Amino acid sequence: METMSVPLAPRAAAPPFGRTATAMITPFTADGELDTDGAQRLATHLVDDGGCDALVLSGTTGESPTTSDAEKEALLRAVVEAVGNRARITAGVGTSDTRHSVALARSAERAGAHGLLVVTPYYSRPTQEAVAHHLRTVADATGLPVMLYDIPGRTGTALAAGTLLRLAAHPRIAAVKDCGYDPLKSAKVLASTGLAYYAGCDEQILPLRALGGSGCVSTAANAAPRAVRAVLDAFDAGDTAGAARRQLALVPLIEAVTGGETPGTVTAKALLNHLGLPAGPVRAPLLAADAPLTSRLVDALRTTLDRTADADTAAVPAAVPG
Repeated sequence: METMSVPLAPRAAAPPFGRTATAMITPFTADGELDTDGAQRLATHLVDDGGCDALVLSGTTGESPTTSDAEKEALLRAVVEAVGNRARITAGVGTSDTRHSVALARSAERAGAHGLLVVTPYYSRPTQEAVAHHLRTVADATGLPVMLYDIPGRTGTALAAGTLLRLAAHPRIAAVKDCGYDPLKSAKVLASTGLAYYAGCDEQILPLRALGGSGCVSTAANAAPRAVRAVLDAFDAGDTAGAARRQLALVPLIEAVTGGETPGTVTAKALLNHLGLPAGPVRAPLLAADAPLTSRLVDALRTTLDRTADADTAAVPAAVPG
């Protein structure tokens, strides 16, 4: 187990990638083509009606593995045009190929992105030294701030605490999207660097914020943005009990959207289609949610919204039904 001294460092004053960010799905038309008009409508809804101050595009939830480079750029330009003056727009540019990631980063900068999300290289399982070299190379390619994406469950390679401490010295590496499920590692890095930490797993929004995290990049916020924001609003207002009630209110939705075997892209799109918001189909190899799953998702959303509405007065239940 890696050990190190942990000098205390001051926290950054302002979140560099916003506070309540949606990991936005990529809307497609009925025949599976990119729907830029729908993306603009959805982005406007999430920002103006949903209260999100940031959007993350072309992440896994945005079906980055099956969208072309040209589609990624078109999506980004459309969303920046729609809400870029009212929200921070971060473009996912991480791939398993350093040269490709650099090219995507430069394209995103030209298209108006405010920041970059860069995942650790996947499948090839590089060493920590190689991972650090990859991430620095992408960060060196543009003048944009970078959010590192630590999600070893998908990539097969975790960002070690020592690697994060070294990368924090880079002038443009500013944040971490944390899906590492390693709270000790997160605490070490938070305590000793100025990196802004964002919960990439919705169940971690309040726990990470309580440790000094900056906010979240939320899949559930596609369908319930205000319920997600309410957790952070309550905590930041000093209402820790209310924040806990709101986090618990999210549990049915989080479990339904990301707690099973079905990817969050599929579940989020099923809910958005039910709500009449732009989403459309998913691309193969993903398969659309069937009727029983969609029914469970809608029930979970309804339960979460009801509990969020009652959070100011409702007692925290002893257990949250699954």
